Amino acid sequence: MGPISSSWSFNKFFAIVFVVFAISGEFVAGYYRPGPWRYAHATFYGDETASETMGGACGYGNLFNSGYGVATAALSTTLFKDGYGCGQCFQITCSKSPHCYYGNPSTVVTATNLCPPNWYQDSNDGGWCNPPRTHFDLAKPAFMKLADWKAGIIPVAYRRVPCQRSGGMRFQFQGNAYWLLIFVMNVGGSGDIKSMAVKGSRTNWISMSHNWGASYQAFSSLYGQSLSFRITSYTTGETIYAWNVAPTNWNAGITYKSSANFR
Repeated sequence: MGPISSSWSFNKFFAIVFVVFAISGEFVAGYYRPGPWRYAHATFYGDETASETMGGACGYGNLFNSGYGVATAALSTTLFKDGYGCGQCFQITCSKSPHCYYGNPSTVVTATNLCPPNWYQDSNDGGWCNPPRTHFDLAKPAFMKLADWKAGIIPVAYRRVPCQRSGGMRFQFQGNAYWLLIFVMNVGGSGDIKSMAVKGSRTNWISMSHNWGASYQAFSSLYGQSLSFRITSYTTGETIYAWNVAPTNWNAGITYKSSANFR
């Protein structure tokens, strides 16, 4: 009876853990699950072309070229988390406002920028992104899917959702032969990155430090070697490997694609 009782206890414990993680929106069975709904406010910046949203604190550059388009948002400091919030995906819906479109539609956006604090204005009157507020400054086309843009600011409900990406992660190379700077884009699953390491074809794994936004750096001479990467998610802690991403003749300014991605 002892072994049967132990097995039952283990299975019961596993079932409880599974339910808890599924409810909280964590990493379950190889997939990132949606998180709980929370409340915040949203504004917008730029115009209908979203030209002012290009670039941004995450370092994704031209958001059309990097695959994010106009479905993007700048996060307040609390959500941005010193750049570790870059790449995260949020479902946002207009909530309890006369400016909401009929049916309270929702949209999904990717975090690509920082909405900086404005300490010269009150947090409830213009300083919308001041800590500890949670706030989304949306690209105008994204805002216009939720409400009349003339509202300026609206209350919203939001939740983290899995980032649905086509293909593998993309690695944009910068730096030089002695300093490698990598911007990581098109990250699926939780969408974010906690840490990275690089391996040359003639080296062991070399830890990379967080530079800013979605970029990581290694101060090593790696030119002339094919490069692989080890990537760990900030939210889930899952680690995956992207092997032989860049050939031996890799160059700065080029984006290399892998087949590896989070789910």
